[in-house]
Amino acid sequence: MNLSFRNRITIYYMIATALIMAVAFISVYFVVRGTVYQNLDNDLSFEAEKHTDEIKIVGDSILIRNKKEWEEREHLEVQVNPVFIQILNKNGDFMDKSPNLKEETLKFNRKQHNRNHFNQTLNKRAIRQVQLPIRDNEQVVGYVLAAMSSESSKMVILNLQNVLIISYLVLLAGLYFTSRYIAGRSIIPVKVITKTTKRITENNLNERVFLPENKDELYNLSASINQLLQRIENAMERERQFTSDASHELRTPLSTVKGTLEVLIRKPRTEKEYEDKIKYTLTEIELMTAKIEQLLLLARLDPNSKYIDQSVIQLPTIINEIISSHKKAISKKNLSINFNIGLELECNVPHFYTYLILDNIIGNAVKYSKINTTIDISLKHSGSKIVCEIKDQGIGIKKEDLNNLFNHFFRSDVLQHKNISGNGLGLSIAKKAADAIHAEIEVESEINRGTMFIIKF
Repeated sequence: MNLSFRNRITIYYMIATALIMAVAFISVYFVVRGTVYQNLDNDLSFEAEKHTDEIKIVGDSILIRNKKEWEEREHLEVQVNPVFIQILNKNGDFMDKSPNLKEETLKFNRKQHNRNHFNQTLNKRAIRQVQLPIRDNEQVVGYVLAAMSSESSKMVILNLQNVLIISYLVLLAGLYFTSRYIAGRSIIPVKVITKTTKRITENNLNERVFLPENKDELYNLSASINQLLQRIENAMERERQFTSDASHELRTPLSTVKGTLEVLIRKPRTEKEYEDKIKYTLTEIELMTAKIEQLLLLARLDPNSKYIDQSVIQLPTIINEIISSHKKAISKKNLSINFNIGLELECNVPHFYTYLILDNIIGNAVKYSKINTTIDISLKHSGSKIVCEIKDQGIGIKKEDLNNLFNHFFRSDVLQHKNISGNGLGLSIAKKAADAIHAEIEVESEINRGTMFIIKF
């Protein structure tokens, strides 16, 4: 049976409440029933004990003393709840009885223990009865049977039972409609979330689910959905950016490679010409491969990705590792590296992202430094942050270009530095990696004097 969420909540709530109500009503019923019978039994026991003193034993007979007085009291007094008394010998044979029994007799029940109260009938009417032993010299010589009408007590219990059953059914019916209404009101935020998510498509991923005022489970659900939408939007944006960048950046080199090969096959060439053209084509392919790898890296840079190494490492260790990887280029330009570690405490940083940041910045410092110059790298504390400064003595950057430095494919004065290879993606990768770990990158530069990058972790 397929039920709506609203109806399932209603039914579960009703079942739980119905069980609690049933336990409460049953408890009330048995408490009232026990109280009624207890009061009746107390009165009956009192009357039985009282009339036991009015019994006399004559030989083998057991009789009621002053029986005529009982008869006179019956005629003179109005008895609201009369007590019936009957005397039996030890074998259960009839000896005597109270005048109000008239032609009727009480039934002796041998299975009932002495002084136990039990229900019985007299002239087809309900009574409550007790049996007390009559002792003479510590020997049981007979029994006193005392009884009182229990019809009024049974009527009270029956009325209570009917009231409880009817009340239970009426309350369940009312509870069903009330629960259904409350459940409907409670799932309104869920309906709003459903409508919002249905409206969200690839073209409007920026829409978000409304957050409820109360920070409860629905608030957490809405917040989680918004976070999921944000991750999807970021992934779609990275995909669109990669597609746009790849189509923009690969079109020209692919056309160049295609044109070179078409020219190469138009007519027979010398071995030297074939070799030069193939080398040129391989160089272009290598450049395209490097560009694609960087574009893929940009597209995959997601701080929440479980595929990215989340380990930490000492910052000086990373810098030494990066300097070693650029050793060949440093030697070629005869550069000096002045690495000053001014840190007193350990400085652990995220390995993956920090390597991307510093590898691109130190790589640029080596690439754009002039021959026989020095690259200064220093580490220090500034408040709660770790500051890494990388300063070169290179060609510098125009002040008007500093704001565009971290844009994709931007290169300052690219035409004046055709001999320096690059595609303008390194600093974009560094900036995105810094954003992922909440690091800050600042740049100071002066033309023909050099550039200084300041990274705050």
